[in-house]
Amino acid sequence: MKEFQLIEHYFRNKGLKRRDVELSIGDDCALVNPADNKSLAISCDTLVENVHFLADIPAHALGYKSLAVNLSDLAAMGAEPAWFTLALTLPDVDQPWLAHFSEGLFEIAEYYGIALIGGDTTRGPRSISITINGQVPKGTALTRDGAKIGDWVYVTGTLGDSALGLDILRGVKTVNTEDKEYLINRHYYPTPRVLAGQALRTLATSAIDLSDGLMSDIGHILTASKVGAVIDVNQIPLSNSIKANLSHEDALSYALTGGEDYELLFTVPESQRGAIDTALIHAGVKFVKIGQISAGDKLKLVENGLEFNPISRGFVHF
Repeated sequence: MKEFQLIEHYFRNKGLKRRDVELSIGDDCALVNPADNKSLAISCDTLVENVHFLADIPAHALGYKSLAVNLSDLAAMGAEPAWFTLALTLPDVDQPWLAHFSEGLFEIAEYYGIALIGGDTTRGPRSISITINGQVPKGTALTRDGAKIGDWVYVTGTLGDSALGLDILRGVKTVNTEDKEYLINRHYYPTPRVLAGQALRTLATSAIDLSDGLMSDIGHILTASKVGAVIDVNQIPLSNSIKANLSHEDALSYALTGGEDYELLFTVPESQRGAIDTALIHAGVKFVKIGQISAGDKLKLVENGLEFNPISRGFVHF
């Protein structure tokens, strides 16, 4: 199967059709018509085999996750998903693999209302690069540089499950049979908090998605906002599955440094706490307050009033 046959069979005319797409796959460029009075939110992520995903990951899960991690970037900005492009590098044309990959990709694309409008395919070591585009009302995008001293720090969902799921797949950890599937699926099928991000517009002062681990990612907010933070590790949300299989200290280490949770961490002024409660409950997202923004530029972790030091500090790319 040649390149254009591959594109035609597995990607062209698949998934959602949007009225704001004037010209999609099949030309030198796609043409889209952004809405008036909205800013474009654009992000790009590359996933490389044996760096960002295991070689034996199910193709359906890889297709799903490849788009999910990009949707999480839009969520962190409060943006509505619109369009994406896909650059797919493959060592060979494996048609069953491509069928499952495209099924997973379009499953999540249709759920979040986003259209594939172009891309590229080439031969080489397996990697997936997606450029995603979203729209957000002008002046309402969430950024990393707005946290203020006294703001409260929140996270959605539970933390650490994905990293533990990865270690199960690597054979590093063993868990109870009843928890294994849940933890692995939390790694394979993350939930981008798109509706939560939109609900936080005009309410949160800053936000970021948790891709590299809570300690690493909150550091980006502190640096951009020129503030510090105190985090109470006993308030960090842990799933029943992680608590049933790890010691308290190990569970906290996974939650703080494991990465790939793709939950949202955000800061909220005292005046908006009630509004946040209403907005996120309406969006159907669980969330919890874990700390507070402070003066200075340091991140301080505490447990029962004492300093807490986790085992590692999260994923770094280089």
